[in-house]
Amino acid sequence: MSVVVRSVESPVVGSGAVRARVRAQGARRRRPDDLPGGRRAAVDLLRVGAAGAVLLHHYVFSGYAEVQSPLGFALPAAIARYGYLGADLFFLISGFVILQSAWSQTPGHFLRSRAVRLFPAYWVALSLTAVVSVLFGAGRYPIGGLQYAANLTMLNPLARLPDVDPGYWTLWAEIRFYLIVAVLLFFVATPRRVAVIAWAWLGLTAVFELGLLPIRADLVLNTQYAHYFIAGMALAMIHRFGPSRSWLALLGLCQLNAIYRGVQYAEQLSERYHATIHPAVVTGLIVVFFWVLLASALHLTPGTTGRRLAALAATTYPLALIHGQIGFIVFQRLGDRGNKYLLLAGTTAAVLITAYVIHLLFERPFVRQGRHR
Repeated sequence: MSVVVRSVESPVVGSGAVRARVRAQGARRRRPDDLPGGRRAAVDLLRVGAAGAVLLHHYVFSGYAEVQSPLGFALPAAIARYGYLGADLFFLISGFVILQSAWSQTPGHFLRSRAVRLFPAYWVALSLTAVVSVLFGAGRYPIGGLQYAANLTMLNPLARLPDVDPGYWTLWAEIRFYLIVAVLLFFVATPRRVAVIAWAWLGLTAVFELGLLPIRADLVLNTQYAHYFIAGMALAMIHRFGPSRSWLALLGLCQLNAIYRGVQYAEQLSERYHATIHPAVVTGLIVVFFWVLLASALHLTPGTTGRRLAALAATTYPLALIHGQIGFIVFQRLGDRGNKYLLLAGTTAAVLITAYVIHLLFERPFVRQGRHR
């Protein structure tokens, strides 16, 4: 990747003075709602919706289908079965938001800010999930010391050690994207360099899908979800510098690949869950994701986020970390003791409150400290 980037830019950009000047120019070109605190309402609404969709997918559909939960919900499950696409939407939002927040940063500052943002809440959620699983999981969720220690680093997939909670798989996809952004920042982020990396990444993804690259290449390319991160990068450039044929073409190709891979995965899930995941619905949802975020990138959606929506959006990360396995354990132990809808509502409320507490006590303080360094 670094060879490709070097080949299209003058080597003199490595000097500190030029780096500082390029970053300053990028900062001056920010729009008002790119500045700290200028969160986009549409993006936060999508983030909250994605988190809710994933939670309901687990609690209402996949948990019962995989015999993780004794609670079956026939009619709601017909809708909740598509909630897994909330993870896809998160990746698209991540590409959009992360590149914007990283713009004009150094690689070191970017990686530190990501670590401060991710690890404190993750360590708390990981430890809470491990304790609940061991004490109340009735042996269904065994957790070894080495597995727990490896999970603390988020790098356990490299050692082929399972996640303490299967829902943590998204973190590995995110981390690989952050490393690509860090490489971009090492050469100083400019629209031209973003374009080189984005187009090269999408091109290599296509080559991989044709079977012309070794399987190990997917460790970097992350081909299952690369199109979402790349599309998010294109949206960030459209938001910052305005639309161009190149960015719109990249976005369109990413959407096509997202639909192609999404329909493939829907077929796999239909076999796995013995339930129909309609390709037309999957296609429609993916198209909606892309077009709503494009509208936000073009400043066609409501502006800054209100306090209540911001608070809800802030809980989505810890909520994603704690709801899965802990929720299933609650259902297994209490599922035969009362109304299943009340149990569903109570468990959902409990994990939401817990997620917000984790955000307040362990996530927000560290993020604020990181901003003042």
